Amino acid sequence: CSDAPRVIRSIYQYHVKTSGWRDIGYNFLVDRCGTIYEGRAGGVAQPVHGAHTLGFNTDSSGVAAIGTFVSDNPPQALLDGITAISAWKLGLTGQAADGHTKLTSGSDASRYPKGTVVEFDAISGHRDAFNTECPGEALYARLPALRTAAAKLQAK
Repeated sequence: CSDAPRVIRSIYQYHVKTSGWRDIGYNFLVDRCGTIYEGRAGGVAQPVHGAHTLGFNTDSSGVAAIGTFVSDNPPQALLDGITAISAWKLGLTGQAADGHTKLTSGSDASRYPKGTVVEFDAISGHRDAFNTECPGEALYARLPALRTAAAKLQAK
């Protein structure tokens, strides 16, 4: 977990210096110890427009799990961090963590042609909207339980 700030700086370097974006693409990042970091500047409680899922950056927030979870199981602390930030952020707009939302694709480069209205789980994986393995099979398989846990947090 002590290397998380270094990893975040390298993500920032890639997004800003290499890709030419204004800031890091993700609204939030969570490390293996469950520490939640603000990604894109603008205020965590604000509807900051991210650059996390091409075509679906409007009316959504991106939470990056720091690490690779293709086959390695994500640590419980990381899952708890994602659960907490998701429950809180969705709660700001009254969205149920175990609910659904409809978003309109803004790019033909996404998984769906521009203009297509797609229904997503309120907490979805990057691969649901974009052609990628992200967040890795091991983490993706945990999303249903994460939705349930986040909904329970919202009910408190």
